[in-house]
Amino acid sequence: MASSSFDIDAPRWDQSTFMGRLNHFFNITDWRTVTLPDSRLDEAKALVDSCRAGSVPPGTTEEQLHYAKKLYDSAFHPDTGDRMNLIGRMSFQVPGGMAITGLMLQFYRTVPAVVFWQWVNQSFNALVNYTNRNAASPITPKQIGVAYFTATSTALATAVGLNLYTKKAPPLVARWVPFVAVASANCVNVPMMRQQEILNGIAVTDENGNKLGHSKKAAVKGITQVVFSRITMAAPGMIILPIIMQRMEKYKFMQRITYLHGPIQVMLVGAFLVFMVPAACSLFPQRCSMAVSKLEPELRDSIVSQYGQAVKHVYFNKGL
Repeated sequence: MASSSFDIDAPRWDQSTFMGRLNHFFNITDWRTVTLPDSRLDEAKALVDSCRAGSVPPGTTEEQLHYAKKLYDSAFHPDTGDRMNLIGRMSFQVPGGMAITGLMLQFYRTVPAVVFWQWVNQSFNALVNYTNRNAASPITPKQIGVAYFTATSTALATAVGLNLYTKKAPPLVARWVPFVAVASANCVNVPMMRQQEILNGIAVTDENGNKLGHSKKAAVKGITQVVFSRITMAAPGMIILPIIMQRMEKYKFMQRITYLHGPIQVMLVGAFLVFMVPAACSLFPQRCSMAVSKLEPELRDSIVSQYGQAVKHVYFNKGL
């Protein structure tokens, strides 16, 4: 049984190493958690809150507490503690991403299909980016609309333009167009959806969680890492899978079941994402750090004037 002194927020795995973070994200991005009802998630949150308050219910085991924390981390925002919408959770990336990406890779030949599936994908991405933002930096409905329109327009322009440009290119090149469009849009979608962090700065703390101020440079660092992670998440499935499908389609049995090519791609994308979602999230620590010397002069001077040289680094939630 767990004791009342059990620290439920202590990481189960070393977050300073890639393998530690990989184990952590394999745990909280488990797609099976999206099938649980809200009532079960709320029960997990109540258990986590009780443990934090030092009142673990009698008979509760450490394994039950670990599982409750897994559900809490998978469904509740780390900044606000609010339950996140289902589609925006990172645990929904496998079922949601496999369906959309698989269909993007299947229907890449005609402009209407390219437009539709890129629009669906960017709508999905916009919701994920908004859901996983640093919630300490609010964003207005107008800014959300501008971010969504800009990212979607970028994806559509890239996809349609390359689709037309590559009509005479080798077939494999045309199959890679969706990835280029997705990567380009990610470079726009994430920063635009989290523009308030760039414009006003992101809250930074010392290693004990004491707030030190807001930093625009910290926001840029965190968002850059998120963009890189999102592109990495999509890359293997969208680059390697087209090569696999092109080779498979040469076989007679594949030519007889063309109606199954879409479902086959969806399932194969899912196989990639089961590993790539936690791997991409693990590339950088969730609790990002930055040297005080690299902060804006005014914030750096403020920290030095209050703490001298005692504070060497600041910390912040980079989002996902």
